[in-house]
Amino acid sequence: MSEQPASMANEIEITHHPLRNRFEAHVDGELSRLEYRLQDGVMNIHHTEVPASLGGRGIGGKLVEAAVAYARAHGLQVRASCSYARHWMERHPASQDLSPPGVSRT
Repeated sequence: MSEQPASMANEIEITHHPLRNRFEAHVDGELSRLEYRLQDGVMNIHHTEVPASLGGRGIGGKLVEAAVAYARAHGLQVRASCSYARHWMERHPASQDLSPPGVSRT
């Protein structure tokens, strides 16, 4: 399966690799990524990684935003076991309706 652009904002292109269960951004020759697992209609975001040299550019947020948009478009719920993704969702109330039952919607 080929790469599919999932989002393009602020010149950061996010690519979804569904066979690898991850979203990626290549910026300035470096790889940033968000990894997830799918089970029973729930996307569990378990890891986000942005190199320190790319910090502060909003790349992590764009990765989570793309994953949440994908989940919404495909009728999935989102569990954020990654602390960065969890905090992002807490700061973006429009994403909280995707939390599975029993998960805090702070």
